[in-house]
Amino acid sequence: MVITVVDAEVEPERVADLLAAWDGVTGGQLPPGLQESFLMRAGDAWRITTVWGSREALEEMRRTTDTPGALRVFRAAGAEPKITVFEVGRHFEA
Repeated sequence: MVITVVDAEVEPERVADLLAAWDGVTGGQLPPGLQESFLMRAGDAWRITTVWGSREALEEMRRTTDTPGALRVFRAAGAEPKITVFEVGRHFEA
């Protein structure tokens, strides 16, 4: 399992653009291997956290997509995001 975390600061007047872009991405066909994704906020700081079934699924999406969805969402709101990829070392569910 791999988790991507994409962070950016979004100006308050661009939040509607961000939400519209998110709705556009999530309303379409999602890449194979994408298990779940969250759009989160803390003040002007926004984050998209996505859970991938495997590193291979993430790499396949990157090979076959010009611009990943999370980047398109933030760029539609005038923000340039920072990306971090985490390998999951341990996991539990309630």
